[in-house]
Amino acid sequence: MSDTVTVTDRAAQRIAKILSGEPPGSMLRISVEGGGCSGFQYKFDFTRDRNDDDLVIEKAGATVLVDEISLPYMAGTELDWVDDLIGSSFKLQNPNATANCGCGTSFSV
Repeated sequence: MSDTVTVTDRAAQRIAKILSGEPPGSMLRISVEGGGCSGFQYKFDFTRDRNDDDLVIEKAGATVLVDEISLPYMAGTELDWVDDLIGSSFKLQNPNATANCGCGTSFSV
């Protein structure tokens, strides 16, 4: 298992499109917080602040940050953009998750 987080081309393109409507220098921060129906939940924020210990993923004009506290919970995770009959959304494939909720935004380890 990889100790990093990856972003697919589809997700990077979608993030870049979203960030184009934000103030210059904006980045997407993904973090893990306690809560949600399965124990932990993902949080997505826009920020212009990068911490020295952040994992920085730059791809296709998008910058994604993961803080050092969230990284162990997200190690090996792939962020993708899915567009299907149900709708469009970001999807996180997390190999550390032992259970996920139906909406896909919370998980347990």
